[in-house]
Amino acid sequence: MYIDIEYPKDRGEFYKTLRDQLGLYAGEETDETAALANFSSVLSIAFPKANWAGFYLVRNNELVLGPFQGRPAVTRIAYGAGVCGTAWREDRAQVVEDVECFSGHIACDCNTHSEIVIPLRRPDGSTWGVLDMDSVETGYFTDADREGLEECVRLLEKFG
Repeated sequence: MYIDIEYPKDRGEFYKTLRDQLGLYAGEETDETAALANFSSVLSIAFPKANWAGFYLVRNNELVLGPFQGRPAVTRIAYGAGVCGTAWREDRAQVVEDVECFSGHIACDCNTHSEIVIPLRRPDGSTWGVLDMDSVETGYFTDADREGLEECVRLLEKFG
C-alpha cells in the first residue's frame, strides 16, 4: 500500500527518503515487472514535473518498452539511438538539459524538454535496461539527480 509522504527539499535527504521508499517495493519482490511498475509509479509521484518515468529493457539487442507512467511511448529503441540507446551504448547515465539540443532525440511527447537516463546494471556490471525520465521543464534533471537515481536503481540489480 502506498503512503503519501512529503519529500524533503534537501537533495541528500530527498534521495535517502526516495531510496528507502523504493526499497519497500523492490526489497523482497521477486518479480521484475512488479518491481519496475512500482518503481515507475513512485518516481512519477516523487518528481512532480516529470511527465514520463519508466523503463526500457534489453531484449534481442534492442531496448523494449517496459513498465512506465506517462503517455504512450516508442516501443523499441535501437542500440545507440536517442538518449536511451546512447546511455546503453556509452554505458553511462545521460542528463539532457534540453532535448532539442540532443542530436537524434526520439520524441514521444512534444511537451518533454529535458530527460535523464540511467543504465540498469547486473552485479557483473553489464547493462540489462535503462531508467528513463522526461520532464516538461528544461533543465529539470541535474547531476545530483543522476547520482541519486544511480543509487536508487542499484535496488534493481537482482533482476538483471
